[in-house]
Order: sequence, then structure tokens, then C-alpha cells
Amino acid sequence: MRTAPTILHLDMDAFFASAEQASKPSLRGKAVVVGGLGPRGVVSTASYEARVFGVNSAMPMAQARRRAPNAAYLVPRFGLYREVSEQVMGLLRALSPLVEPLSLDEAFVDLEAGGTAWDERSARLAGAKLRADIRAVTGLTGSVGLAASKMLAKIASEQAKPDGLVVIDPGTERELLGPMSVRTLPGVGPATGDHLRRAGITTVEEIAEAGEDELVRLLGKAHGHALFAMALARDDRPVVSDREAKSVSVEDTYDVDIHDRVRVGLEVQRLADRCVRRLRGAGLSGRTIVLKVRRYDFSTLTRSETLRGPTDDPGVVQEAAARLLEGVDTTGGVRLLGVGVSGLADYTQEDLFAQAQAQAHAEAAAAAEPSAEEHDQAEPDMGPAAGKEPPAERRWSAGHDVRHAEFGYGWVQGSGLGRVTVRFETPYSEPGRVRTFRTDDPRLEPADPLPLVERRPEEPGRTPADVEPGASEGGAPESDPTARVVPGAGDQVSSDPASRPKSRSGGGGGDATSSP
Repeated sequence: MRTAPTILHLDMDAFFASAEQASKPSLRGKAVVVGGLGPRGVVSTASYEARVFGVNSAMPMAQARRRAPNAAYLVPRFGLYREVSEQVMGLLRALSPLVEPLSLDEAFVDLEAGGTAWDERSARLAGAKLRADIRAVTGLTGSVGLAASKMLAKIASEQAKPDGLVVIDPGTERELLGPMSVRTLPGVGPATGDHLRRAGITTVEEIAEAGEDELVRLLGKAHGHALFAMALARDDRPVVSDREAKSVSVEDTYDVDIHDRVRVGLEVQRLADRCVRRLRGAGLSGRTIVLKVRRYDFSTLTRSETLRGPTDDPGVVQEAAARLLEGVDTTGGVRLLGVGVSGLADYTQEDLFAQAQAQAHAEAAAAAEPSAEEHDQAEPDMGPAAGKEPPAERRWSAGHDVRHAEFGYGWVQGSGLGRVTVRFETPYSEPGRVRTFRTDDPRLEPADPLPLVERRPEEPGRTPADVEPGASEGGAPESDPTARVVPGAGDQVSSDPASRPKSRSGGGGGDATSSP
């Protein structure tokens, strides 16, 4: 393990919910829950205000509504989240070439590899500058942990939440980890934690005291050895840049089980098309087509077929997915469908025979054009086809962006019974007014999300740190004159710079270190 805390772990604070609060002035400081809003939906992210009521990620949405009935419940806007994530990852790559993204809102960075940090002081300055840059560029907050290993850096960022920075100095790791719960360590979930508890092991220190042989006896050779090493703060895993994707997939869960076999087939074709669009967007192709079917009784079936060469052709993927579906019994009903592609490559070796078959199928399908009802079931979110009458009621998802010809930009608060309610505001405005329209109002149309921070022309050579209070000419923040020490909390420091982006949301925090 290293002798300096040069491994950085960044975790954006309540990312999806914070982005929604930053985008919607009327929701700042209020409980916000993002996820699937149907009867079978689950919570993706809850704001810190919602967590006070016991709402957490992966909780069934129905349970969340019982606990926080007055919260704002919104459908995710992944396009916005990806855009903000790309901004954040760009800031991380400016620190080092070794950046290991774990998700849209989380990543490890090797500061030493980028020459950004080599000791405790330089690492702390890099972490503080990163937090300032994220706030300036996105208007959001992120928590930063710094340590000599990936495991400890992640633990440090958890301690820093929300909106803080924690440094674990080399040599203090065992003392810090000792009293922590066994669940703190990576790989210790509810089942393993309960197994250890029955053996009288509840803290990391008790894992170390139990010894490696006892852990191997309790958990098996691989898990026992790994857990004992982590309890002793041993973690030599490197930061791996640009982890190779193993598969690309999409799936949908349906509020009501699908029983019609034709509808199931059309949904599979639609998912295959979405999967290929995502595959092409990543510049990849793949050989193995995977179909996932979760039936009415929660039993999940997976079928796969490997082609003669990698492809990114939608016809080939659709044809393979259709063949796989033929071997699955769906008579009892289907609650989830998914299509994926694995065996990825960055080139395409077209299967001409399969493509010819796909073209023949397409021509046959064109000759037997599906009914209007089947078409509407297959593409519920798409606009009307040429020559078709528009649907009686357009769908407006809660939280999504719209624009009105008279009132301008806003977002959907809710819809139903032929009406849609819109709040007209932007990330840069005061909380806006609410108006209700017919769902088919021709003056109302979907819109793209606005940036969370208003973009203004910048002077040549300016960087986010140049405009952040407390930044020095070299880009590293100096000591904040407004910082204050919080007594009774170690060396926790809280600061509140005088200038914040207008779109800032979420709770405040500060910097901390595990040693005096």
C-alpha cells in the first residue's frame, strides 16, 4: 500500500435527486424522490430531505410514498445525468490519466499517476480544488475521500457525506477501521454480516482478532482471505482506467403483466432496437445476443445465441432475439423483458447470411402490416406514424422538460384525465407559477434539459478554479478565511464561500481528517 493518501474517491451527493433540485428552483430544500412511478417502480435516488423520512435507494416506490407522501416524485432524466457525469469525469481526467469510473456519479482517481499529488498536503489541495471545480461547472456537490488505497478512499468519502472531504493518513487505518461495523468493508452484505454476527463478530477489529483461519472456516477460502486482509487495511488494487464494458443491455418492467404473445414479440423487437442504438453510440459491436424474460411468478429466464461474428446491425439483433423468444413460454404473463449484447468488439464483421434473412423478414413484415392497435402497443412513446391519426392523449412524464409557446420553459408536475400540470421555471429563475393544460394542447411540446449552471462567455484561459473564491493563481485553493473548526468532531472544518452558483442544492458539509 502507498505511503501517501493519493488515491481519491469521488461520490456525487444524491446525484439524480440533487440534479433535479438544481434544475427546479421550487424543489430546492424539499424532499425529492427519483425512480419508476408505476406500481412496480423502485427508488433510484432520494434527496437528503427525503431520507429523513426513511426513503432509500432500491426501496419500492409504493413504500416510499407511504413514508414521504408529500415528496416530489419524478421520472429519471438520464440524458441530463449523463451530460453532467461527462462534465465531472472530464474534471477527474484533468487530474490524472488513471480514472476508474464506477457509475455515472462515482469514480476512483490515482492522483500520483497524474503528478497532481505526492503527499498529504498536495492531495488535500487537489481534493479541495476538485470539489470547487465540480460546484462551479455543475452547480452540484460531491464528497471526496483520500487515502492510500481504494478501499479506504471509498470509506473516507462515505464519512465525508454530504459535501465534504476526508483524508485518512497512512498509519492510522487500523485505528480508524477497528470500531466500524463489518458492513463497512466491501463485499460484506446483509447475508455475510448476519453470518458473522452469529459467530460473535460485529466490528472490523473483531474480524482481525478472529484470525484468518477462523474466517476461512466461516466464509470459505477466497472470501475469508480477502476479508481478513481488508480488516488489516491491506488493499493493493490499482486504479484501472477505462474499464472495458462486458455487455450492453436494455430492459423494461411493465406495470401490468403482458399476456398477448404478439405484444411480447413487438416489445422484444423494440428493446433490440434500443440496445443496438446504445451499442452503436458506444462504437461497439457484439457476437452474443441475450434475451431476458421475467414471468408473472418472478421466475427469470435467460437465453443467448452466439453469432459467427460481431455485429451492430439492428436487423440481425432483432432476428436473433425473436428466435430466442420462440423457446420461451410466456402464456402466464410477462412482467419484465430485456435484450442485451455481449462478446463486445470495437469492429463489425457482418453476417451477410443473417442480414439477408433479416431483410427477408422485414419485407414479409411490411407485406403484413400490423394493425394500428399493435403499432401503438409496440411503440407507446413514439410519435404517430405517417398517415396515422395522432393518439388521443399524449404522455407527459413527471419531472420531464417541456416548452410552451406562450409561457416558455417548464417541467411536468403531473398528468392525468386529459390534463397536464406544468411549473414554468428554469435552473436560473425564481420558483415559477403552475398552469394546467389539455394533454393535446398544440402549444405544449417536449423540450431538452437546460444546463444546471447558466453558461456565460468566459475569458480566454479562464478555468473554474480561477473564478472560485479562495483559488490561487496556480489553481490550488488557499486557506479559506471563512472556514471554521467544528468542536468535538475531530479536525472537521466547515466552510461557506461567499459565492455559490445559483443552482446549488443539497446539504452543506466540510473538510475533515482522521488525524490531528
